Amino acid sequence: MLNPWLALETGADPAERAGQLRRAHESFLAGGGVGQPVRNVVADSWRRCAGARVAPDGLARVDLGGDELAARRAAHPLAAVMPLVRELLGAIADDGAQLLSVCDESGRMLWVEGHPAVLRRAEGMNFVPGARWAEPYSGTNAPGTALAVDHPVQIFASEHYCHPVQKWTCAAAPVHDPHTRRVIGAIDITGGDHLATPQSLALVQATARAAEAHLAALAHRPPGSHLRALGRDEVLLRPGAGPPLRLGRRHSEIVVLLAAHPDGLTGDQLATELYGERDINPVTLRAELSRLRVLLGDSLASRPYRLTPAPRGDWQAVAEAVAHGDLSGAVTAYRGPLLPLSEAPGVLRLRRRLADRLRHALLTGRDPVALEDWVRTPWGEDDLAAWEALLAVLPAAARDVPAGRVRELRAAYGLAADATSVQRRRR
Repeated sequence: MLNPWLALETGADPAERAGQLRRAHESFLAGGGVGQPVRNVVADSWRRCAGARVAPDGLARVDLGGDELAARRAAHPLAAVMPLVRELLGAIADDGAQLLSVCDESGRMLWVEGHPAVLRRAEGMNFVPGARWAEPYSGTNAPGTALAVDHPVQIFASEHYCHPVQKWTCAAAPVHDPHTRRVIGAIDITGGDHLATPQSLALVQATARAAEAHLAALAHRPPGSHLRALGRDEVLLRPGAGPPLRLGRRHSEIVVLLAAHPDGLTGDQLATELYGERDINPVTLRAELSRLRVLLGDSLASRPYRLTPAPRGDWQAVAEAVAHGDLSGAVTAYRGPLLPLSEAPGVLRLRRRLADRLRHALLTGRDPVALEDWVRTPWGEDDLAAWEALLAVLPAAARDVPAGRVRELRAAYGLAADATSVQRRRR
């Protein structure tokens, strides 16, 4: 079976496939569906790009340069592994046929390296340091899509959503913090059709894994347990260096609540957090905990119930970023509501508190980059207050799209058009 993350199966004609993809892309932009030979990962990306109103003829936006770019590079954890990345992919950057690039978790290019002639060609599509290559800004592309799906991927020719990029082929792999497993960036190689091979994807994936191992060694401590619960109905638990464990919905609620209370909860407290005021037989909770202990072993302690050692949840990373004023980092780390289908009172409270804190920080922080990131997410695209806040802080030349979206949302919500306010913001 064809690896769905590879662009071409063995024996495929690159020129023929490029033509097929170009016609499929044109059909999609004209309002048609997506069929063969478009891979599912690409079709899903095209739909996300269309939903984010990415302009098919648009270019990546350069929003960081000079001292700001230098500071961002110096502060980013991937700076520590760039010598290793260059050692492993140095030939890629020097052979005059392709580029090496590394972006941060928001898709902003921090390093783009290679032969000067290839770098000059890439400037034509703004593939330069400081440019934002996340999908909502630049359409389907290997680093942006790798970040979106958290998986190594190749993007070939007209699989790219934006026309200026369709002469290129790229392969990228996300890089994770070895302790929290949070995505912190991606490593990419970009060049011509010759990159549409299993070897190029394996190369960037191996480099990303080597970077993670190097980061773990630099920290001089073993990875702790980590919970991924944002935007998920079932928690993914990574117990240290072991394989990930997917928990059922009730067990997911229990571990999230215990992670949020590292000092532990009594049986009565945990029952209240799970069931509220409902009259539940105590045997029900004990049975759930017994089944969970089979999965977690000694990590689930009792009297009071607690997780040892206490795992780190992905929602906690969002809260910490908000507390430190890193709004772009908080939006990037926020992968959706905490256990969105859970109705457990304790989870509901955690979910609302996190979303309210993040949204309040965005609306009061007046950071245009963070606000634009937020309104391009599925959970922020219909947030009228966020669109209005973005409209208020953008320069006049950039207000047309948010002004139109504000009008659409006010109409959809049955609100009167706030023409006076919009005109005041335009001045």
